Amino acid sequence: MSRTEGARLFREAWIAGVRRHFPGEPKPGYVTPWEETPEWERAAAGAVYEQARQFLELSEGHAGRLTREQKGRFVATCWTAQMYRHFEDPKPGYVADWPDLPGWQQETDSDIFEAIEKDVS
Repeated sequence: MSRTEGARLFREAWIAGVRRHFPGEPKPGYVTPWEETPEWERAAAGAVYEQARQFLELSEGHAGRLTREQKGRFVATCWTAQMYRHFEDPKPGYVADWPDLPGWQQETDSDIFEAIEKDVS
């Protein structure tokens, strides 16, 4: 899968997770379709997809044995690094540590890892 396809898979998993886990009506930016997603966000999604793909491959699939929380933490940490890459002074919510993320976002990040895991296997 190309990096663009991986980024798109990441974005689609994000939107599906937001729709599944967000309490109430999500902000429009949370569910913006791929075609309207800003370029920096596409690049960040592609990078995180690639990091998770490599992580799964280098562990020979054994990263799949991580807990759901560990999977989500991995995605969240990779995303945080991308926010520092793309923004000199990112919004605090973009770089919040795992315990500070809302539950819906933790669940969505875990869903993203599992979507990548499914794609890789």
